[in-house]
Amino acid sequence: MNRRPSPRGAVEPVSKGPEAFRTISEVAEDLDLPQHVLRFWETRFTQIRPMKRGGGRRYYRPDDVDLLRGIRSLLYGEGYTIRGVQRILKEHGI
Repeated sequence: MNRRPSPRGAVEPVSKGPEAFRTISEVAEDLDLPQHVLRFWETRFTQIRPMKRGGGRRYYRPDDVDLLRGIRSLLYGEGYTIRGVQRILKEHGI
């Protein structure tokens, strides 16, 4: 998360707009997941396509973050397997 110094010298987070792209660290923090899990999911779910910039930095669009949130919910909340989530995404044309 971007940070800026406050008047008292403490560092405060800078909030982004809802349409702003997010870095992998911001998405991982938001979803309470390690970054390596997000990278692994990219190999298993072709629907996850973050934009990559120089040096391979990933930038997730708001739709990517919503999709990741749904995948997380199905895997961890509903108890689906990766294959089960893949099937659900395919059936719903995502």
